[in-house]
Amino acid sequence: MIKPRNGISIRKTLGPGLLLAGAAIGVSHLVQATRAGADYGFDLWWILVFACVTKYPFLEFGPRFTAATGDNLIAGYWKLGKFPYCAFVFITVGTMFIVQAAVTIVTAGLAEQLFKLGWNHFTWSVVILGSCVFLLMVGRYRGLDLTMKIIISVLSLGTLVAVLLALGTGAAGDVAKITPPSYWNTAGLAFIIAFIGWMPIPIDSAVWHSIWMKEKSRQNDHRASMREALFDFNSGYFIAAGLGLLFFLLGALIMFGTETSFSSNSVTFSSQLVELYGKTLGVWSESIVSIAAFTAMVSTTLAVTDAYPRVFSNLHDVRKNKNWPQSYAKKRIYNLSLLSIPVISLSILFFLTGSFTLLIDFAAGLSFLSAPILAWFNYKLVTGPQMPDADKPNKHYRVFSFLCFVCLALFALLYLLFRLGLF
Repeated sequence: MIKPRNGISIRKTLGPGLLLAGAAIGVSHLVQATRAGADYGFDLWWILVFACVTKYPFLEFGPRFTAATGDNLIAGYWKLGKFPYCAFVFITVGTMFIVQAAVTIVTAGLAEQLFKLGWNHFTWSVVILGSCVFLLMVGRYRGLDLTMKIIISVLSLGTLVAVLLALGTGAAGDVAKITPPSYWNTAGLAFIIAFIGWMPIPIDSAVWHSIWMKEKSRQNDHRASMREALFDFNSGYFIAAGLGLLFFLLGALIMFGTETSFSSNSVTFSSQLVELYGKTLGVWSESIVSIAAFTAMVSTTLAVTDAYPRVFSNLHDVRKNKNWPQSYAKKRIYNLSLLSIPVISLSILFFLTGSFTLLIDFAAGLSFLSAPILAWFNYKLVTGPQMPDADKPNKHYRVFSFLCFVCLALFALLYLLFRLGLF
């Protein structure tokens, strides 16, 4: 059993938060945050902040619970009751193949735009997923941890440089002078609901973070203290939120007011961003934005490729078969999932291209509607008997968390009414 140590060891605990950031910085940032700026200028900045604030406590409860109990959230759900456990399994199975396929195809489109090898999107998808699987098979968690730190560093630098270049043109003053369109209409509210739902990341990723924390502890033989765990989480979460703001500014500074008709297709929209950058600052600037966009999606694809197999191996762990040694069982399930989930996701891309939009809508809808449910489970865990009293949220934090829960529930209800045509 890994025991906690006294003092602070950032080197031994920093990493899971960056993996969470890598998983977060994908379509939500590159497409939705950028589009918010492209369509509405600076007007939706408060929506971005609102989304990050209301998600914060329920994602923070993941590392809080793991640091306090030594268990990940899946074990917590199992002890909480069969309904929380089964609900999480249903949500995971209902979204994982579609999410994996979606982030991969966007990454594939950006790869061709950056490298221009003449490959189609499916070929690039096979190469990208194959590379992710190979890295995870060979490097395991250590390889993932190191690779993500490099990717996040490159992404942060590239995005910051792109925004500074845009600010250097004086575009901020021009954007402020333009009257943005109203978002108090059906189309605008539908976009806001989607923006909140995916920014910075769906709440079920709190489970991923808690699993990565456990793996980091095992690798370093060091169980993170509460202070270390929350430092790691906050580092990743605020990087994800900050990059969301940078991509939002990219959209506002480069795309807003251009009178360009922006595509609803994620890959095409990303291409438009790069092209507009080239027209505004010169062709030389396209490579900077292309690298930022591509690394954003690579980080998400790599994190997601690792996360779902770890979830499946830990789902087994709480209901382990006593005929198998635990370490062997977890490794075997992880390896099988690491191969099978990408294969099924690629099959979806190959055979169900015509229905892919419907599949995306289904996965997005399930994530929206499940957000308050998972938020409530996480709240019950950190305020329940599994948590030591000293590590439970204080009274003010509980009130804040409950208000955030109400906001998530209201937006889930609003989304449902939109989908049913009742609003």
